[in-house]
Amino acid sequence: MNVRGQVMEIIAEQALMEPGDVREDMTLEDLGIDSLGLVESIFAIEEAFDISVPFNANDPSESEFDISSVGAIATAVEGLVREQRSG
Repeated sequence: MNVRGQVMEIIAEQALMEPGDVREDMTLEDLGIDSLGLVESIFAIEEAFDISVPFNANDPSESEFDISSVGAIATAVEGLVREQRSG
């Protein structure tokens, strides 16, 4: 499975939804994921891809990691995975 698909699966799991019901244009709020769920999602993503996400849980707006939508999160993770592999 590709990075994007895996990220969407992790987010779907946090939202207690089927991966097929999660769209890239959805926000975490749309999915009912609160701040704790977001942190758990970030940990799961870090573990799944063996990456370190530059995420400030106390102030997500100050983070370089875009959490504005499912698609934005997937794109950010793809970038981190690429950086790590080329690293």
